[in-house]
Amino acid sequence: MNIGQATEASGVSQRMIRHYEKIGLIPPAPRRDSGYRDYSPADVHRLHFIANARDLGFPIEEIRLLLELWTDRDRSSAEVKALATARAEELRRKAAALDAMRRTLVDLAERCHGDARPDCPILDGLARE
Repeated sequence: MNIGQATEASGVSQRMIRHYEKIGLIPPAPRRDSGYRDYSPADVHRLHFIANARDLGFPIEEIRLLLELWTDRDRSSAEVKALATARAEELRRKAAALDAMRRTLVDLAERCHGDARPDCPILDGLARE
C-alpha cells in the first residue's frame, strides 16, 4: 500500500510515517518503480503499535525499546512491566502538577473581582517571586 493508504489504515499521518521511517522506528519502505513507498500490513501493524504507545505518553526512545521488546520473543515481561510502571508514575506526577496549577489558577480567578478596577490578584500572583 502507498503512504496514503498506510495513513488511512493506521491513523498515523504521512508526515509522522516519514518521520518514524527517518528515525528508524519503522524500516524504510521499499519503493515501487514509480518511486512511491510501498508499505506492508506488518508496517501498518507496527505503526498502530507506535501510535498506541505515543497515546500512552511513551517518548520515542522508550517506544524504540518497546518495539525491540515486542519483537524479541525471548524477553521477559518484567522489562515491559517496568517501563509501563515507570511511565504510569511519570503520568501521575504530571497529573498532580497539572492539578496544582489548575487549583492555583482557580484560586487566583476567584479572588479577582473582574470589574473595572485595576487591582488584579491574578497579575499579582503571577508577579510573585
